[in-house]
Amino acid sequence: MDMAGSITPLSELELKILHLLQHQFPLVERPFRHMAEALALEEEAVIDCVERLYNKGLIRRFGASVNSRKVGYVSILAAAKVRPECIETIASLINAFPEVTHNYLREGEYNVWFTVIASNQERLNQILYEIELAHGLDALLRLPAKKVFKVSVKFPLIAG
Repeated sequence: MDMAGSITPLSELELKILHLLQHQFPLVERPFRHMAEALALEEEAVIDCVERLYNKGLIRRFGASVNSRKVGYVSILAAAKVRPECIETIASLINAFPEVTHNYLREGEYNVWFTVIASNQERLNQILYEIELAHGLDALLRLPAKKVFKVSVKFPLIAG
């Protein structure tokens, strides 16, 4: 799917590059050169393809996943009850915090769900307090994790 939600057919090369990015990204000085060699391409061709996939919305994020708890950060899932006419404004407010990692519109009474990862509990509380003050937000549920079940999601894009 592209950013507009329509299906985007992928070339064999795009599938191979997405597979390498997910499953075998090389941790070397020039990873795209290494990938290019594996694909019998020029480094610039791989970089261009990755950039196109990102611009199409097929790659949302590129980088390491850090266990925030292991480095002393705190996090929370929050669910907000937002009046329909205020959703865009409140979503923009929530998204303005760099500590917000995800923000979703859902059906139901609590219709805006988001996660926050902050450097300490005081900062986390400050962010949630500022969001709670927003006009059009009628309630905010704080849903701290009791136990973390981490999964690794990798999509099978090529055979083997």
